[in-house]
Amino acid sequence: MADLTSRPLRRDTLAVRGGLMRSQFEETSEALFLTSGYVYSSAAEAEATFKEEVERYSYSRYHNPTVTMFEQRLAALEGAEACYATPTGMSAVFAVLAGLCAAGDRIVASKALFGTCYTICADVLPRWGVEAVFVDGTDLAAWREALSVPTTAVFFETPSNPTMTLVDIAAVSELAHAAGATVVVDNVFGTPLFSTPLALGADIVVYSSTKHIDGQGRILGGAVLGREQQLREVVRPMIRNLGLTLSAFNAWVLVKSLETMDLRLRAQSNNAQQVAEWFEARPEVVNVCYPGLASHPQAELARRQMSGYGTVVTFTVDADKAATFRVLDALEIVDISNNLGDTKSLITHPATTTHSRFSAEELADMGITAGTMRLSVGLEDPLDLIEDLERAFAAIAQA
Repeated sequence: MADLTSRPLRRDTLAVRGGLMRSQFEETSEALFLTSGYVYSSAAEAEATFKEEVERYSYSRYHNPTVTMFEQRLAALEGAEACYATPTGMSAVFAVLAGLCAAGDRIVASKALFGTCYTICADVLPRWGVEAVFVDGTDLAAWREALSVPTTAVFFETPSNPTMTLVDIAAVSELAHAAGATVVVDNVFGTPLFSTPLALGADIVVYSSTKHIDGQGRILGGAVLGREQQLREVVRPMIRNLGLTLSAFNAWVLVKSLETMDLRLRAQSNNAQQVAEWFEARPEVVNVCYPGLASHPQAELARRQMSGYGTVVTFTVDADKAATFRVLDALEIVDISNNLGDTKSLITHPATTTHSRFSAEELADMGITAGTMRLSVGLEDPLDLIEDLERAFAAIAQA
């Protein structure tokens, strides 16, 4: 068989063969290494391993061959020098931000963050003496002002959860680097397929691989990608010393998931576009947030920095919480769940679930109301989804 690594490979080939390591048995499918430890040929080899004079597997809290395959494959798809896998998306965020920041440091973040990400920045890091500053992620002037003084880290998600606002990655990265900051982008909604923050100037990308990377509701996982030297200094010690280790089984599931990720996400994005356009024509809907719509206030930026617009559509109906709950409860195909990026369509009420920690004033500032719902569009026929939503909308008027 030809040496496939002797020439550059295209994305679809990398999704199937990137990072492939076969054992002495020459298996077709990637091997699952369920082992906690590894043996040495001699005491001297063990000593050299712990002195880091040789690079080899020593303990699966540090590294595992199946995990390595997932890391190398995702890095190849992302165009990153290195990838470090973690057990959850939140552990990926924590490993990066806690690894970068120490007492006396400063972090600037977009205020449009997933609830737990906001908690890390607003509550956890400040307890350790880190100053946290939040800005409107869509406002370059606000970023410029916040980054007019030295800063350690900049953190944002784009598109944001759940209101699908975008941050200009290239422009904010330029401002951040002038302030001495490392730029960390949560690319879960952008996905590895549709958004490339590293190519636009970001330093580190984080994922909840639970979402689109697995995309089938089976396992938890996270990933951090960027330059090898920086990740070895910042992220590797956090993973090794705090036990932020992805299990071999979950890594194996993710390796196999990457083989179909592009196919799944292209189909889901097409479905999401169709559903979003249908929402725009509905009288019950007062606002639709989807970057693929011409009505999105940042549609031009979306076209400039995204090759596709993702699987999530957030919409708001003119209704109170009780009426909105009736819509959710009337759905027969779409499931109520706070997860997203799944092959099954899922819907949630952000104000009472993912963003329930925010005050009423903060929710209003984000554009989240009692009638706001976040729909993660799956692989069902979009006409079936539309019919399901149309039936559910009839529940708004019910007493």
